[in-house]
Amino acid sequence: MEKNESADEHLEMEPKREKERDHNDEGSDSEEDREEEIRDRECHEREKKMSDKKQRAKERREKRRQEISLLRTIPYSDHQRWWSADTIAVVTGANRGIGFEIVHQLALHGVTVILTSRDAAVGEEAAKVLQEGGLNVFFHQLDIVDPSSIKAFCEWLQQNYGGLDILVNNAGVNFNYGSVNRLEFSEQVIVTNYFGTKNIIKAMIPLMRPSASGARIVNVSSRLGRLNGRRNRIGDLSLRHQLEDMDSLSEELIDKTVTTFLDQVKDGSWASGGWPQTYTDYSMSKLAVNTYTRLMAKVLSERPEGQKIYINCYCPGWVKTAMTGWSGHTSPEEGADTGVWLALLPDQVVTGKFFSERREVSF
Repeated sequence: MEKNESADEHLEMEPKREKERDHNDEGSDSEEDREEEIRDRECHEREKKMSDKKQRAKERREKRRQEISLLRTIPYSDHQRWWSADTIAVVTGANRGIGFEIVHQLALHGVTVILTSRDAAVGEEAAKVLQEGGLNVFFHQLDIVDPSSIKAFCEWLQQNYGGLDILVNNAGVNFNYGSVNRLEFSEQVIVTNYFGTKNIIKAMIPLMRPSASGARIVNVSSRLGRLNGRRNRIGDLSLRHQLEDMDSLSEELIDKTVTTFLDQVKDGSWASGGWPQTYTDYSMSKLAVNTYTRLMAKVLSERPEGQKIYINCYCPGWVKTAMTGWSGHTSPEEGADTGVWLALLPDQVVTGKFFSERREVSF
């Protein structure tokens, strides 16, 4: 009898246990729902903050774009114009994009401009377009990584113009688009963007003509090459400090830095080497250009009055050109502006600085 009563009690208790389990499951589901709701809300808030931040940045860019557009409408006064039709400017990699626009704008200001390009056919065609507009633009082939091409160009420039007053180093390559970070062309990128630019600077300095206003060198660079960028910078603090410190900075250190990077690309260890993680090879090439600009500013500052050469670099922004896969938000005309502004600065005293949108930015 007791056995039967125990069985009956068991049967009576089972529905109660089921209800308790159902209640506990409901409580668990409710807790999970609340946690998911909190996560969704936090995610939404982060996305909104990011969206707001991007919107504010876009508004700042647009405001500055309008300011520069206004500044470009203000003509240089006769007092400010240190240049004339006898002033000779050389622009590398100028058959299209930013380089072409730099040539165009310098010529509009009355400077005689030598448009150079590795490809003679496209370079001649680009120069012809500007010549048909009545501008003093002439073409000569120049490959900045070919010593024989550089030598031939220097001889031609000396023979026909007696030298130059302005050098704009625009020639360069990039193989990264969108979110892709390609490294198979790293050597070509470093050799062209850094060593090629350095080759031209060294070859042109002896040909830069003495003047009271000083000759000018402008290197087209990128914020991706900043030593102290918030997101894309060298992780090795010791190396970063050496590259920042003008007392320890040398051409050998810059060369060693990019060579070490290339060696690590070849052996596959670059990812753990503390190098920039976005457009790594391009970023490294521009970091080297920026650092070399600072170094050369120090070297050139020792030249006597009347033989001064001022050198600066600038970031044109994310320009809609072939180099960016036409994905930029800035026009070539806008991207060229700061380079032209630096080349023509009246009473030039600025040297060894980095600019963007006509404003100095940190390295």
